[in-house]
Amino acid sequence: MKTILALLLALAISPVSTALADAPVASQELLWASDGEANVPYVFHDPAHESQMTGFEYELVNEIAARLHRKAKFIQNDWDGLIPGLSRGLYGMVLDGIEMTPEHKAAVLFSRPYYVTSERIIVRNDQNGLDTMEALKGHTVGTIKDTTAERMLRRQGGSNVRSYEEETNAFSDLRNGRLDAILLDAPIALYYGSISPDMKLVGEPIGSMEYGIAFSPENRELRDQVDAALGEIIKDGTLHRILARWNLWTPLMANYTGDTSQPDIAPTEWDRYRQAMANTTGSGWYVLARRYVSFLPLIGQAALMTLAVSALAMILAVALGLLLALSRHYGAAPLRFVAGVYVEVVRGTPLLIQVLFIFYGLPAFGIRLSPFMAGVLSLGLNYAAYEAENYRAGLLSVPRGQMEAAVALNMTHWQALRLVIVPQAFRTVVPVMTNDFISLLKDSSLVSVITLTELSQTYVRLSSTYYDYFGTGIMVGLAYLLLGLPFVRLARMAERRLGRGFSGTGHH
Repeated sequence: MKTILALLLALAISPVSTALADAPVASQELLWASDGEANVPYVFHDPAHESQMTGFEYELVNEIAARLHRKAKFIQNDWDGLIPGLSRGLYGMVLDGIEMTPEHKAAVLFSRPYYVTSERIIVRNDQNGLDTMEALKGHTVGTIKDTTAERMLRRQGGSNVRSYEEETNAFSDLRNGRLDAILLDAPIALYYGSISPDMKLVGEPIGSMEYGIAFSPENRELRDQVDAALGEIIKDGTLHRILARWNLWTPLMANYTGDTSQPDIAPTEWDRYRQAMANTTGSGWYVLARRYVSFLPLIGQAALMTLAVSALAMILAVALGLLLALSRHYGAAPLRFVAGVYVEVVRGTPLLIQVLFIFYGLPAFGIRLSPFMAGVLSLGLNYAAYEAENYRAGLLSVPRGQMEAAVALNMTHWQALRLVIVPQAFRTVVPVMTNDFISLLKDSSLVSVITLTELSQTYVRLSSTYYDYFGTGIMVGLAYLLLGLPFVRLARMAERRLGRGFSGTGHH
């Protein structure tokens, strides 16, 4: 047990768990963030080497950092958390194909554009005629939420528009016949649609939009430094070379930069990505086995993080839950009121809202927690409310005479609670505690929204990279199952050792 607790505490204070602690953005490291879970070709995990990040934005940031004589440090965050994390000071800038719309410009500072692109239509190979915006009317069309493509479709009207969080889900629905077409930014369309044998890009590029690097409005100095470096990268042709290697240099970029040169640059990264996908997306038993074996280290690391967060949160929940139960059952009126309000408020609000509030809301009051600590605290505080009700029911199940007998033996009220009542109540709630811990293990998936890489986030990354939701889902599901089974066995052993709880009811 001491070894397990030591491991959990080590994980809690390890560099992995504290990578997002509030380091100043003015340090030698250039902290930047993106959502690299399913973000080809911007920032993503290399299919050939899952532990390595790559992408044209990833290369661009490294080049910018070199010009500023700093070391770039990538921080993973979900799309919805990128700008809140920027405002919280977790990192200095964000690159994630963020469109420089008037709404976005009102919220953050932007660099000069680093990429100009358009929208493209993707359909299945057996479809024809859906190659213009007008032709999409009357059809079910998928896109990514809060993008120029979505606004174009809704402004035109006439289409059944389905908006997605992840582009991989849209392509899956197109492949399965749930969508008739997809409208997406050209880089996404190229890297997801054109390499799939059952899909094709159709029609001409539609419209245009600009991507910019986002900064907090208070971080104008860093914006100006990065903007100057970006200007040099555009002027000396470095940006042209990066984009050409990713097969992303287009006439739109030539017009924007004024760079009409045609250097002989092979699309090496584009070819490497296609080859990596061809090597990993086969269906033969050998290919599948090799792929799944390569997943084991990543799933193992994610499982350890899930276990660490869940175990420490459960310890907090048990301790605080017992305190709340005793307060509601034996405390003075003000204490009973406060404990009751806490239980009802926590049980009446969604856990996801509590996670986001603790991580992004508390800094407004000067309380800044690392993602690991915020995850443990939010899960622990939430489950404490449920544990409090379980323990209160356990206290009520202890016969009234037990307290009277303890007092008659000259015990103080506190001694009677500690030595007689609470141990008997604990016996009756052991099975419920086990169920709650298993539920907490699964609910720990919600901490992925505050950048912790646990099992659910690992599943999203692997399944979206290889378009394999079935096999990867089974592996991650088994990991959750294996984490929970030992605690079920421990609970049964504890039940047998402690014996059956006492029956009867009463109030002490």
